[in-house]
Amino acid sequence: MSLSRRFLPSIASLRALEALDRLGSATAVAQELAQTQSAVSRQLKTLEEQLGVTLVIREGRSLALTPEAADYADKIRGALQQITQASLKLTVNPVGGSLTLAILPTFGMRWLVPRLADFARLHPEVTINLSTRLKPFNFTSEPFDAAIHFGNADWPGTQALRLKTEAVLPVCTPEFLAGRAPITGAADLLTLPLLHIETRPQAWAAWLAAHGVTNLQVTGTIYDQFSTITQAALHGLGVALLPDYLAEQDLATGRLVCAWGGAAQTPGAYYLVWPLRNARDPALQKFRDWLAGQAEDEDPLPR
Repeated sequence: MSLSRRFLPSIASLRALEALDRLGSATAVAQELAQTQSAVSRQLKTLEEQLGVTLVIREGRSLALTPEAADYADKIRGALQQITQASLKLTVNPVGGSLTLAILPTFGMRWLVPRLADFARLHPEVTINLSTRLKPFNFTSEPFDAAIHFGNADWPGTQALRLKTEAVLPVCTPEFLAGRAPITGAADLLTLPLLHIETRPQAWAAWLAAHGVTNLQVTGTIYDQFSTITQAALHGLGVALLPDYLAEQDLATGRLVCAWGGAAQTPGAYYLVWPLRNARDPALQKFRDWLAGQAEDEDPLPR
């Protein structure tokens, strides 16, 4: 496809525009790009002349983007990120490709990482790079080819492969229950300090509903990771809803006990998620096809 050179500005000019939109000052742009302010200004002026559009509002030495230019900068940011990712992957692993994957800390370490040796054996030509993230993000603004995500398969502009559902049960220390009134039903747990995980805001409500308790307000303290909420439960701070595979060892040793009832499935599941633009990436296809063979709900998690 032949494209007019007018609509293919230089990378240097586009980087200057994107950085000015993000950083807000020519001084900050010059520092980030290791250039002088005069060089940044010239690049922006060249871009304006090439496109035939005013992009920058100049007041003395101050530079600011027009609303139209800010919208343009937002759109090209994703393209610049894609160019960076493609260049990095080609440089790091020019033969088999690489996959930069965002993972959830606990699930990634307990479920995915123990399985990766098998993938490496089958596909030694593919490099897997891992980085932890707790919350969803925009694929256009962060350098990831795919992500392990918990929730629903509703991330805009993506496709997903379901990996595993999650069952949770309420646990605490035996000492925490000692001396308290006996728990005879799920509703009695509402009288105790309840520990919540930030990424599962409806987990307690769903567990209670599964045991016949609905329309009651659930309060308590909030933790951002399973590692910290587990420690809070072990130190007697309250009752935590933990995935059964995470609580298993502490239950077996008696450090934790089930406060009442049993496991119940939480809303959502673990997914491998990737942007539509990456669907044909060879490294992603190999990883996705391999991971599909691991994605069985009845498959026991590695211990």
